[in-house]
Amino acid sequence: MAEKTGADPGSGFGLFFRLNPEVDDVVERFGAVGPDGVRVLVMGSVVQPAAGCLCPENALLAAVAGSVSLRENETILMDTQAGVEHFGRALAQGFRHAAVVTDTTFNGVQVALHGARLADTLGIPAIHLVVNRVGSPEEYERTLASIDEAGGFPFTSRHALPFDDTLRECDPAVGPMLEQPSSRFLQGVMALGSISV
Repeated sequence: MAEKTGADPGSGFGLFFRLNPEVDDVVERFGAVGPDGVRVLVMGSVVQPAAGCLCPENALLAAVAGSVSLRENETILMDTQAGVEHFGRALAQGFRHAAVVTDTTFNGVQVALHGARLADTLGIPAIHLVVNRVGSPEEYERTLASIDEAGGFPFTSRHALPFDDTLRECDPAVGPMLEQPSSRFLQGVMALGSISV
């Protein structure tokens, strides 16, 4: 962080930092390669309370995302914390797809709709809805109806991830879950592959 932006993580308010850090080597230097050849890079987590402005961290994250998005034959999958701050900071600007994940609750639906509208404002052309922890087809339909009642959104596609006790039993490890092809949740995740990147 300090090397790339000139600011130490959590160093507080009112500091000077580079808005356009050099990031060509970040993925190769700091990314971990999984057994399937996918390179994973974890960035942008809050590690202590009241640490001040996260502007340097977000500048670095935006620069890395922008750099990788310009590479040929590469895909970025940015998994963010729940909420809409990443849209407010335009971290997803230039992406071609956004998968907005919600649960079946009223508040979850409200945040999902707000996120979808922000993604649309950023110019992301394909915005997909993923409803997580769905207990039944009726619950999924009620959730879709509540989305429409709240003003709706023209999602490119809509997906349901069924509630599955096996996921809770495996948590936090996902490996055992992947070994259960009959899992309804895993089948739902595999169906997300239809979101073309």
